[in-house]
Amino acid sequence: MVVALALGIIIWGIRRALPDEPDTRMLRQLCIVGAVLLSNILVVLVLPLDGETRGQLLSLLGLVLTAIIALSSTTFVSNAMAGVMLRAVGGFHPGDFISVADHFGRVTERGLLHTEIQSEDRDLMTLPNLFLITHPVKVVRRSGTLISAEVSLGYDIPRKKVRDLLKAAAEEAGLSDPFLQIRALHDHAVAYRIYGLLEDVSSLVTKRSELYAMVLDHLHGGDIEIVSPSFVNQRRPDPAHRRLPEPTVKTGADEDTDQPERIMFDKAEVAGRLNELREQRDTLAEEIKSLGQRVGDSAGGQEIAWREQQIAALEKFIATLERD
Repeated sequence: MVVALALGIIIWGIRRALPDEPDTRMLRQLCIVGAVLLSNILVVLVLPLDGETRGQLLSLLGLVLTAIIALSSTTFVSNAMAGVMLRAVGGFHPGDFISVADHFGRVTERGLLHTEIQSEDRDLMTLPNLFLITHPVKVVRRSGTLISAEVSLGYDIPRKKVRDLLKAAAEEAGLSDPFLQIRALHDHAVAYRIYGLLEDVSSLVTKRSELYAMVLDHLHGGDIEIVSPSFVNQRRPDPAHRRLPEPTVKTGADEDTDQPERIMFDKAEVAGRLNELREQRDTLAEEIKSLGQRVGDSAGGQEIAWREQQIAALEKFIATLERD
C-alpha cells in the first residue's frame, strides 16, 4: 500500500515536472516506465520474505526484463526502442518536413512508440518508429532546400534559350541561385531540370507549384511547345534541310559551368572540411609531443609555441564551423 501510494506521488510529480508537450513527451513516458519498474523491485524488497526467496523473486524479475529486451522484435518493445534511438540520433524535430518511403509530410509529434506527421491534404498520419528506423528518412533542412522541375523539350530548341527561360522561371517563383542540368538525351527529346534554392521551407508545397506554373508560362511565352513522348508529329522531310537549332555566338565562359554542388552538398563540404581540420590539429599535437620528448623543456620552445598557436587557431575555426 505504501509503495503504491509512493508510486502515485512519483507519477504525479513526473507529470507536473514534465508537461505533455512534444519535446518532453518521450522523457515523461520513460520516467513513468522507470518508476513502475522501480516500484516492482521495491515491493519485492519490502515483502516479509527470507533472503533466499527474495533473491529468487529478484532473479525472476531480472529474467522477465531480460526476456522483454531479448524479444525486442515484438512490435511494442521494438517501437519503444526505436523511439529511443530516434530521439538519441535527433535527425528530425517537430515542424520538419520528412519523406520516408511513399509518405511525405510535416512532423507534428514524436512519441515513444510512433511519430505523427501531417500530410499535404492536412490529414494526420501515424508512422511506427520501427518503420522509420528501417527505411531511409529524408529531412528537409530548415536552412533551405532545393526544389526542382523537370521538362522534356525537342532537339530543335537551342539549349541556351531553354536555360535562360527556365532560370527566369525559377527566379520569378522566388527561388535563389537557380541552375540548370541536362538530365538525359532521349530519343524523342532532351530532359532538362531546373533547380532553385528555397530558403523559407515553410512554403515548400506552394513554391513547388509556383515553379511548375512559371516553367509553363515562360516556355509558352518563349514560343516553345511542350509535348509528350507519345505525341507523333509526322513531317515530310526535305533532304536539303537539316533540323538543327540556330547557331549561337559563344562569348566568354558558359554560364552552365557553375558548380551546383556547393549548394547541393554544403553540409557534406563542411563535414569534410571539419575532418581535415581535426586531422591537422591532431598532427600538430603529435608533433608537440615528439618535440617535447626529443629536446626536453630547455630547447625547441619556439617551435612548440608556434604549433600551440596553430592548434588554438584551428580550435577556434572548428568551433565556428560546428556552430554554423
